[in-house]
Amino acid sequence: MPGLPTLGYVHRLYEFLRRHPTLVDGAWAAVLLVMSGVWLVGIMTHPPSADSLGQGDVQQAASVPIALALCTVVALRRRAPEKMLLLATGAGLAEVVTGAFPVPANFALLVIVFTNASRNVRWASRFALAGALTAPTVHTLRWPNEGQGTAAAVLGTVFLTATFLLAWVLGDSLRTRRAYYAQLEERAARLEREREAQAKVAVAAERARIARELHDVVAHNVSVMVVQADGAAYVMDTAPEQARQALETISGTGRQALSEMRRLLGVLRTGEHSESGEYVPQPGVEQLADLVEQVRGAGLTVDFRVEGTPRPLPSSVELTAYRIVQEALTNTRKHGGPDVGATVRLTYGADDLTLLAEDDGRGAQRELYEVGGLDGLGQGLIGMRERVGMVGGSLDAGPRPGGGFRISAVLPLKSTG
Repeated sequence: MPGLPTLGYVHRLYEFLRRHPTLVDGAWAAVLLVMSGVWLVGIMTHPPSADSLGQGDVQQAASVPIALALCTVVALRRRAPEKMLLLATGAGLAEVVTGAFPVPANFALLVIVFTNASRNVRWASRFALAGALTAPTVHTLRWPNEGQGTAAAVLGTVFLTATFLLAWVLGDSLRTRRAYYAQLEERAARLEREREAQAKVAVAAERARIARELHDVVAHNVSVMVVQADGAAYVMDTAPEQARQALETISGTGRQALSEMRRLLGVLRTGEHSESGEYVPQPGVEQLADLVEQVRGAGLTVDFRVEGTPRPLPSSVELTAYRIVQEALTNTRKHGGPDVGATVRLTYGADDLTLLAEDDGRGAQRELYEVGGLDGLGQGLIGMRERVGMVGGSLDAGPRPGGGFRISAVLPLKSTG
């Protein structure tokens, strides 16, 4: 389209002027200087009567430096606004004292009032406001128009005062808007920093959760596989059928471990799914019976009972209960010794789910529990406490009187009413 190149040129010109504000101010100052020069030449060539203005050679000579000073105010108003305000004040006072000819460069007074009102230097803004309120009155008194009536003089003074006051109000509004935008930018930057911090916390929490899941999966399933492999090797020649059953248990346990590992890895791959198109569901209390049967197949005697009326539970509570039982039975096999037996009780209460897992074996060394670990790495009991704490429950774990180890957990249930 023919208009597009023109718009491009205008945009580039605007960007150039925005990057060089002093150049723009200098151009306006040059315009004022030319206008003031033409104005002064016209007055000096055809001076008004001495009776009307009372001008003399001193007044004419003073008009030139005053005009130059006011043009300088316009040229440097953004580089040194406070200094230019003082220079404009001095030029105005000199104009009043000498009675110099008012020139178009006096427009600089209006400009410097606006400039200082738009800045954050409060004394300069107040000083500019005071000048805006007093300058028109001083002008009317110093240079009265004898052919003008009192009412017209007052009206002209009021109009000029309103013009100066409007310049100050516009500048102050610009300052307020800049401060508001700066506050919005600071708030946006702060919110961005907070979002980044929250994201880091969420990532750390997710890593800790995945680490707990990996620990539970590996510690339990690998332990079962090792026990079954040892048993199969022991009876390979004397009882081939038992060896075959042990190998089948190893195979099933390995597949279960792979499924859970695939689910955990899927969490790490955003947007990706497992081969079946969805993640493997997390285990819950309904899978406890399968877990107990798996452990029994590994040679551990387990008495498992469910008391109370089963009902739907929050997924977080179900996963916590499953992982506690899984960890407890894993450690019973590892630390209970030969001929150890375990008991698991799941009790549905009115407001909570109570879980009891204990064994009658020799148990691990007490020091391991006191430092918070059941697997020699200090992660077993720590993981249990973190899981229970996340659902707002309580955990009690330690050696049983007479031998063995007991883990008791109370998991509160959210009301479904």
